Amino acid sequence: MAIHEECGVFGVMSTKNKNVARIVYYGLYALQHRGQESCGIVVNDDGVFSSYKDLGLVSEVFSKDTLSHLPEGALAVGHVRYGTTGGATRNNCQPIEVNHQKGKMALAHNGNLSNALELRDKLELSGAIFHTTSDTETIAYVITRERLTTSCIEDAVSNTMNLLEGAYSLVLISSAKMIAARDPYGFRPLCYGKMSDGTYVVASESCALSAVGAELIREVLPGEILVFTQNGVVSRKEHCGEKNQKTCIFEYIYFARPDSVIDGVSVHKSRMKAGERLAESYPVEADIVIGVPDSGMDAALGYAAKSGIPYGIGLIKNKYIGRTFISPEQNERLDKVRIKLSPVKNVIDGKRVVLIDDSIVRGTTSKRIVRLLRDAGAKEIHMRISAPPFLHPCYYGTDIDSEENLIACHHSMEEIAEMIGVDTLGYLGVEKLGKLIDSEAYCAACFNGKYPTKTPADLRKDRFERRLSERNYEGTE
Repeated sequence: MAIHEECGVFGVMSTKNKNVARIVYYGLYALQHRGQESCGIVVNDDGVFSSYKDLGLVSEVFSKDTLSHLPEGALAVGHVRYGTTGGATRNNCQPIEVNHQKGKMALAHNGNLSNALELRDKLELSGAIFHTTSDTETIAYVITRERLTTSCIEDAVSNTMNLLEGAYSLVLISSAKMIAARDPYGFRPLCYGKMSDGTYVVASESCALSAVGAELIREVLPGEILVFTQNGVVSRKEHCGEKNQKTCIFEYIYFARPDSVIDGVSVHKSRMKAGERLAESYPVEADIVIGVPDSGMDAALGYAAKSGIPYGIGLIKNKYIGRTFISPEQNERLDKVRIKLSPVKNVIDGKRVVLIDDSIVRGTTSKRIVRLLRDAGAKEIHMRISAPPFLHPCYYGTDIDSEENLIACHHSMEEIAEMIGVDTLGYLGVEKLGKLIDSEAYCAACFNGKYPTKTPADLRKDRFERRLSERNYEGTE
């Protein structure tokens, strides 16, 4: 079982009409690792909104022909999604579009609200009708309601932030503006940059700015609202400093691309540091250090550099397997891990191997990878994990919604080592997380149970669908 993050957002504000859809397309391509269920683009062409959204990867949803049907414009917003709440249906594809009395809006959101159910219940009791089962529509509805009584869209966003709890990095476009906002904790990353022709770009990660030739200006501050217009950028900081910053530490360990910079910290360097700390905490005599592609590679480099054990490429990932990969049927007796990963036998055979990965969730995948290495002739396997054990659910945009499937909740480290078939096992100590980013401004609730916000009563991925079905059932009594 892999850990998934909810999504990536991308927005463009140009000083003139141009092919902004293509810029968003390339930006979403760079953010594809953040979500593979669905994607979408909305373009504002002088107040007329055109959009295309569907299930699938960016390359599957947007063909050259599809992109050509989106008009030129000065504003556009895009989204890639992995749903941690709400089902994988076309209705839940983002950006969400709203037509209301004071104009139009398209909204893309990364994160999860911890008070989403309470907000939605209040809205529905006031007559609101929802078409999706995602947190994002709740945010869109509140912004729209606030807009009816405010003089501008940025005031509506600011008022909305008083009501939202949890994780949200937002990019929205109206008829004439682009707005970026990050929750006061700064759970999820958000940054902005500028292209050589003056076009502003907002993205979940700096790697997406690089992909479109934009230069990173800086991260959006926790609690900050940025308003982009034809006259430039205005920063509103009335929500800054309301909370202590709690950026998700797993962004650095796994979610983000290694070439990104989050809150001034290189993701690649943070993973290197994780490997170095593992080498200090769990030294071992071995012949080679290898990483599990892709997120284990940087930590493996760090472990090798600190330990003096040579680094090698021991596992090759099939780069052409995406979301649409058809898993083998049970009766085909094929292991999908073997299809996705291949061991380099002459690197592994007869060697004492240090194997670096970013996490162990259920242990099933780790066990299969270890078996691959054993079959390739590994003499010993010493597994090192560049994160602490997962012990608690996440409420802020990661699909860890229950302790039931977390192997570390039910077994000791020694038991897990035996279950997955390694000679020794070591996790990064939770007390060492701050050393990865040289800061204590992070959230590690999935490791230590210290939640920055109140915890919701129901955090199941399908909580909105369950609530709806329960109401429908009660209505038939």
